[in-house]
Amino acid sequence: MMEDAARIEGLLQAMTLEDKVGQLAMIRADFDAAGSTLLAPKVADITAGRAGSVLDLRGASAILAAQKAAVEESRLKIPLLFTLDVLHGYRTIFPVPLGEAAAFDPDLWERTARAAAIEAAADGIALTYAPMLDVARDPRWGRIVESAGEDPVVTARFAEAKVKGFQTDDLARGDALAATAKHFAGYAAVNAGREYASADFSQRTVEEVYLPPFAASVNAGVAAIMPAFIELAGVPLTAHRALLTGVLRERLGFDGLLISDFFAVAELIKHGVAADTAEAAALALNAGVDIDMASGTYTDGLPEALARGLVRIETIDAAVRRVLALKLALGLFDKPYARGENALAPATVEAHRALAREAARKSIVLLQNNGVLPLSAQTGRLAVIGPLADAPGEMLGPWRAAGEASEAVSFLDGVKAAFPHTVIVYANGAHIPAALEAARSADAVLLCLGETANMSGEANSRARPVVPEAQRALAEAVFELGKPVIVTLTSGRPLVAPWLFEKADAVLAAWFLGSEAGNALGDILSGAVSPSGKLPLSWPFDVGQIPIYYGERPTGRPADPENHDTSKYIDAPNEPKFPFGHGIAYTTFDYGEPRASVETLRAGESVAVEVDIANVGGMAAEEIVYLFIRDPLASVTRPLLELKAFTKIKTLSGERVTARFDLTTDDFSFPDADAIRRIEPGEIEILTGPSADAALLTRCRVRVVTVD
Repeated sequence: MMEDAARIEGLLQAMTLEDKVGQLAMIRADFDAAGSTLLAPKVADITAGRAGSVLDLRGASAILAAQKAAVEESRLKIPLLFTLDVLHGYRTIFPVPLGEAAAFDPDLWERTARAAAIEAAADGIALTYAPMLDVARDPRWGRIVESAGEDPVVTARFAEAKVKGFQTDDLARGDALAATAKHFAGYAAVNAGREYASADFSQRTVEEVYLPPFAASVNAGVAAIMPAFIELAGVPLTAHRALLTGVLRERLGFDGLLISDFFAVAELIKHGVAADTAEAAALALNAGVDIDMASGTYTDGLPEALARGLVRIETIDAAVRRVLALKLALGLFDKPYARGENALAPATVEAHRALAREAARKSIVLLQNNGVLPLSAQTGRLAVIGPLADAPGEMLGPWRAAGEASEAVSFLDGVKAAFPHTVIVYANGAHIPAALEAARSADAVLLCLGETANMSGEANSRARPVVPEAQRALAEAVFELGKPVIVTLTSGRPLVAPWLFEKADAVLAAWFLGSEAGNALGDILSGAVSPSGKLPLSWPFDVGQIPIYYGERPTGRPADPENHDTSKYIDAPNEPKFPFGHGIAYTTFDYGEPRASVETLRAGESVAVEVDIANVGGMAAEEIVYLFIRDPLASVTRPLLELKAFTKIKTLSGERVTARFDLTTDDFSFPDADAIRRIEPGEIEILTGPSADAALLTRCRVRVVTVD
C-alpha cells in the first residue's frame, strides 16, 4: 500500500493540470458500420494524456490498440480504464436482473456475474456499470428491468453477490471487473415512473429503502458508485454533496470512485443549478464526483473553475488519486494488456451456456396453473403461437452487451427440443386466421406474448404497462377456441392483464431469459424440473394501484368492506394480482409454525428461527422460504411486513425439510423519529411462509427487552 501511495504521489508531482483533468475525463468510443472504434481525434487525446478512461469500446484488438496508445505513446504512460455496461452477461446472456432476482439465489447471482466478468475481461473490459441497486416499485419505469425488485433486503443480497462475482477477492486478476453500484440514490422513485423525472421522498425512505443496498455494496468492497441522473428535492444527485460525500464517503466509508452517469455533469446546466460549464464541473467535483462520463465538462470546465476559485487544486488531486488507485488495484500499471490477452476456451463458453440455462430455469415464475402443466411428453400436437415465439434476439432483453441473436435459443426451438415426439405447429400471429387454424389443429396452445426488448430499459417508461393491443386481440381469439392455453409473458416488468389471467390455463413470467431462453422454457414445460422462481415484486391488478408493494405502513383506517370511509378503492381491489414472493411449483408445500430458539432478546444476542416445510405433492422441487417481521407497537409506524431473510430448500416428494434463519437484535432495529437507528423494547412477530400473502404466513413471537 505504501508503495502504491508513493507511486501515485510521484505521478501527481509529474502531472500538469491538463494531465490531471485528463484522468478525470472519460471519452466515449465512436461508432461506424463495423461497430465501436476510436477515431483519430480521440486517439490524439489519449496520447496527449487528455483521457483517462474509455466508454463503450469493444473488441480485444481495438482495446489493445487504444491501451498501447496510452501506455507506449503518452508522456506519463498511464493506462486507460475501459468500461462497459455488462449488466446480465457479456457474450453469454443471462436473464435480466429483475428476472434473475426471481431465483432468490445469491450463489447463482454471484456465479453469473463471475461468468460475465470472465467474458468481458477477455475482451479487455476492466469496469462494468453494474449492479443496479435501485429498489423499484413502479413498473411504469423502464429501468425496473435492471433492478432486483421492490425489497431492500433482496437488493442488498443481490449487491453483495454481484460485487463478489464481478470483482472476486483480487481486482488485479486478469478476469476481474471493477463493479459500479448504481444509481445512488432513489432513481426508481421518479415521478409517475417517467425516466429522468424528478423525485421527492422522505429521509426515512432513504434510510430504510434506498440506502441499505448501497451500504451492502460498500461493505462488499465495491470499486465504484454512480450517482443517479435525477434531482432529489431540488438537488441533482450529481451535485449532491450531502449524499455523495456526507453519506457515502464520510458515513459509510466508501473510498472508491464516483463516476457520473452519461453526460450528467453537463446536464447540471439544464437542471438549472449551474450557469455554465465551469460551474457544472465545480458542482460535481466538489460534491465528490471523480470522473465525468463523456460530457467533456471536466475537460472544458475545470481549468476555468480553478481559475475562478470555484474548485481547489487539492480537490482535483484527491479525485486523481482515487482514479490512479483503482487502476493500480486492477493491475493496469503492471499488466496493462492482461485483459484481452487470452481468448475464451471453448469449454468455458460451454460451461457458461449451461449456467445460462440453469439461471433461466430458476428465473421463470409460474404465476398460475390449473393443471395443464407440466405438458405430457405424449402431447400429440402443440401450437406455438405469438410474436415472441420465434424471436431469439428479443430473448436477450435490453443491455445485451456482446450478445448475439444468432446464438440465442428461441422458445420455438427450445420447445421442439424438449418435445421431440410432439408435432409442433408454429404461427407468429401477425395473421390471426392462420394462427387460429394452427391452434384449432392442436391439443394445446403455447401463446408467447409480452414486450419486445426495446420496450423495457432506459428511456422506455410506459404509462400503461400492458400487453400490446394487437397481441390481446390474438390472445382473445385463441381463448375463444376453448383449447388449453399456456401463456408466456416475456417482459422487463409486470404487465397489467387481468383479462389474460382470467382466461389462460397457465401463465409463466418469462422476463427476458437470455441466451438459453428456449431450452429453459422447454425444461419447465416438460416437467424436467419444477418451476421455482418467485416474484421479487408485487404484480399489480390495475395500473391505478401503482406504485404497489408489500411493505406499506398501517393506516388509522385500514380497508374494511363494511365501512365506506376506509382506505380502499371503489373500483379495484387493494391487493395486487400476485403478491411479492408468489410462484407456483409442480408440487405442494405444507408450512408448519415457526419456532424461535429464545423467548426474549437483549442487545447483541441472536435468535434462531426454524420452520418445517413438507413437500406433500408428487414431485421433487425447490422452495423459496421467506422470514418477515412485524413490529406492532413502536415510536414510529413500522411496515406491515418487513423481509429480514430468505432461503431456498430442496425437497423430494414426501420429504420434510427444516429451514433455519439466524437473526440478531440488529435485525429488529430501525431509524427513530430523529433518523437515529435504535432497538426499542417490545414484542416482535416473526412470520414465515411462501410469499408476502398474509393468509399464507405462520408466526411466532419474541420479546426484545433492551434499549440501546
